Amino acid sequence: MNDKIKELLIKSLELEDITPADIIDDAPIFGVNEKGEGLGLDSIDALELGIAIKDTFGVSFAVQNEETKKHFASVNALAAYISANQK
Repeated sequence: MNDKIKELLIKSLELEDITPADIIDDAPIFGVNEKGEGLGLDSIDALELGIAIKDTFGVSFAVQNEETKKHFASVNALAAYISANQK
């Protein structure tokens, strides 16, 4: 599941010069952590990613709130949410 999410991130957000191996499973998708790890994406990227996840996995997210932010925290968090909510 994580590799599929990484590939979706790269394709849907047109991230150039990034491979799935470059994305750390528990690193932040938005912003960076104290180790400098993360993709540093922004809120526009979140909307595009949410649509791509819905189209690919059939899973949607509630309105933007703190709970939704937790699901987008990392590839691992997204994988857990998708796995728990896929039909």
